[in-house]
Amino acid sequence: MSRGGPDPGVVGTVLGALADPTRRLLLDALAEKGQASATTLAGRLPVSRQAVVKHLQVLEEAGLVRGVRAGREVLYTVRPAPLDASARWLADLATAWDRRLTALKRAAEAPDQPHDQAGDQARDQTFPPGGTP
Repeated sequence: MSRGGPDPGVVGTVLGALADPTRRLLLDALAEKGQASATTLAGRLPVSRQAVVKHLQVLEEAGLVRGVRAGREVLYTVRPAPLDASARWLADLATAWDRRLTALKRAAEAPDQPHDQAGDQARDQTFPPGGTP
């Protein structure tokens, strides 16, 4: 699945950053406003400005936001490319599992086949060489 797809390290970093509900709220607020400072964002959330800055650093390390200094403030904007790449990876993963589950269902419902043969067919279509996912 990684053939031509996003770097698994990038996807892992993005998913890790999005695991926190406060960071997801920050991304939503930035997407709505277009650009905002940590002070502005802190006014919309039940956390301190310092906590917002730390969350923004995690989002910036994941490539999801970009901070640009404007005088005494840093203005943040959303960078959708890493999120888009992660969404494509998740869609590819879902497609692969759908194929596997369809093959397994077909094998389980196949009439006139001995049980062992149907199971072998499903395993061969479901898992890569070596027999494990």
